[in-house]
Amino acid sequence: MNGPASSYNMSIVDSYKRFMERNSDPRTENWWLMSGPGPLITLLATYLYFCTSVGPRYMRDRKPYSLKNTIVFYNISQILLSIFLVYEGLASGWWNDYNYSCQPVDYSDSPKAQRMAAAVWWYFFAKIVELLDTIFFVLRKKNKQISFLHLYHHTMMPICAWIGVKFLPGGHGTLLGVINSFIHIIMYTYYLISGLGPQYQKYIWWKKHLTTMQLIQFMIIFYHNFSVMFDECNYPKFINFLLSLNAGLFLYMFGNFYYRSYVKGGNQEKCIDDSSTTRIVENKSKDC
Repeated sequence: MNGPASSYNMSIVDSYKRFMERNSDPRTENWWLMSGPGPLITLLATYLYFCTSVGPRYMRDRKPYSLKNTIVFYNISQILLSIFLVYEGLASGWWNDYNYSCQPVDYSDSPKAQRMAAAVWWYFFAKIVELLDTIFFVLRKKNKQISFLHLYHHTMMPICAWIGVKFLPGGHGTLLGVINSFIHIIMYTYYLISGLGPQYQKYIWWKKHLTTMQLIQFMIIFYHNFSVMFDECNYPKFINFLLSLNAGLFLYMFGNFYYRSYVKGGNQEKCIDDSSTTRIVENKSKDC
């Protein structure tokens, strides 16, 4: 039965198809999870449902899994993947001919443009793999670590990276991925050492400096994207605005954390739980 509602729905579908056909990068459309937003949305919905409902209920009457060897392997894998992403991002443009003031997306089929597009996809893949951070928390019954900010970060990063692969696999915004992957090398090294046992705690005295590096990361990303909004640059200003806004919010949160923890002080134990959020727990909870 046809009617106004049916016509309206068809109009939305047609508009969506036209938008995707007009703006999608044909080079990436057949890559894993790139056919459309449906597969990613399904994956993220399953992730959220498991981490907030199914997982905690499953673990309620069970002992926490140790997963020590699994997490050691996971951290090493993340370090290697992050090294690969930094290298590819630099080799594909940022170490060579990319312009830090304004860098449009190269949609050509040149080897360098294809390599950068592939690097953006691998960054997206890394954000998918990082969903395991939360799943490990659930299986180890570390539910207090699963804050709103943690879930928000781990849900939004794959979405942002997917948009990058689908529409902008290269150009100005990719510097964020290079910087973030560099920080992840250091961050997952911290996780690796801290997860080896109490006897290794003396080797991670530098977690304050990790927070400082994360602050510098957000400063660079904010400036890099905010400054180009006032220049003539063939790169979407809306994307620059969103990246600047996100960096500014995290800069504020990390700055506030740094002030409370290392300037003002306090009887709190600092626990870094992912690349964009810092969770503070009471001193009695030493196991982060």
